[in-house]
Amino acid sequence: MGRARILVDDLDQCASGGDLSHALRAGTVTRENVHADLAELASGQKTGRNTSDELVIFDSTGSGVQDVAAAWGAYHAARTSGTGLAFNLTGGTQR
Repeated sequence: MGRARILVDDLDQCASGGDLSHALRAGTVTRENVHADLAELASGQKTGRNTSDELVIFDSTGSGVQDVAAAWGAYHAARTSGTGLAFNLTGGTQR
């Protein structure tokens, strides 16, 4: 990680439980070595990879809010396109 451009979805979460946390504890990197978080990337404030040979690590340990947003988007797309199966939490399918 010391040679990479480090990108994270949520800095605090990744620092406490992601791959970044291991590198921080080992002293390989500091929080200041993290180039950008997902909000900075999405808004265009910062860039991800700048060259094709640049080593980039994206730690997506995450934010539950982002997981819910992604799941909702997938659910909505499936419902709109009529793909997939509905299921209940006991594992049975519904038609």
